[in-house]
Amino acid sequence: MRTTAITVLKIVISVGLIAWTFSRVPLAEVGSQLASARPGYLLAALLVFVLAMIVNGAKWHVLLRAQGVVIPFARLLEFQFIGFFFNNFLPSANLGGDVMRGYGLARLTDRPADAAISVLVDRIVGFLAYMSSAAIAGIIAVNLVGRQDLRQMEGVALLAALASALVLAMLLSRRLRALITRLFGWRPLAPLARTWGHVSQALDAYRFRLRALGIAFGIAVLGLLCTALVNWLVSQAMGGQMPLLAIFLFNPLIALVMTLPISIGGLGVSQAAYPFFYVPIGVSADHALAVSLLMQLTQLLASLPGGLFWLRTRRATRASGPSVSGI
Repeated sequence: MRTTAITVLKIVISVGLIAWTFSRVPLAEVGSQLASARPGYLLAALLVFVLAMIVNGAKWHVLLRAQGVVIPFARLLEFQFIGFFFNNFLPSANLGGDVMRGYGLARLTDRPADAAISVLVDRIVGFLAYMSSAAIAGIIAVNLVGRQDLRQMEGVALLAALASALVLAMLLSRRLRALITRLFGWRPLAPLARTWGHVSQALDAYRFRLRALGIAFGIAVLGLLCTALVNWLVSQAMGGQMPLLAIFLFNPLIALVMTLPISIGGLGVSQAAYPFFYVPIGVSADHALAVSLLMQLTQLLASLPGGLFWLRTRRATRASGPSVSGI
């Protein structure tokens, strides 16, 4: 009942945000923007978005190899697409997708702790790359271009980048993990001590793999470049009101807002976020909303192969025996 209540609440929030956003934007102009969209740009955006997913799969692959987990890259991409599919089509957006790809990897490798930690570190490294790029874009916009009105956004990006770097450093710290280990000496937590031991050991694999973390960070930046290009292509399809520098600053911040598990697949949050960030810099509200709608559609279309991979895996596991359940 609690899960149902949370799902209903998310639906209400999504619908409420959409209604609120649409009430503040002339829908006729949004429709005009959508009708004018050039298909060639949209197809290119979809292909680049799929490329971004493959790039992020490569990041995860590097992090897994640092743990000594070696699986075919094509198989890893299946888990990547399955996770993205559930991000878009499950009420438990973002976290649901991470759970699904981590669970699939754990079943394949029989190393659940390593699988879970690889997904966690993958998220943090990606987040650090996104926020670092946003911070750099903010510094350029404020100090070189003279956009003093973006100083607050620059500050948010810098704080988010520092916070993600601190979280990663804390996870790799043996001293901090030793302190946490002491907590499991408390009787109520004692049954979880063994699980925490596996998790701590999995984290330790990254402590002396700074080269792998650096490569993963570089790949994450490449993924950000791809997603920024997707936003730019979608904007260009309808006249191109969004400056590329602004996309580099706002795209990570919108991604940060989208991590809030308050809606269904980010629906409503995305539509509210684009006008919020872009209208103050001179982008028309109808253009910003139209871009958000086409970006949402692009994500949904790009995630569909994940549903096919999930169905194929489910059928395969059912065929292997009644005792084995699908992902």
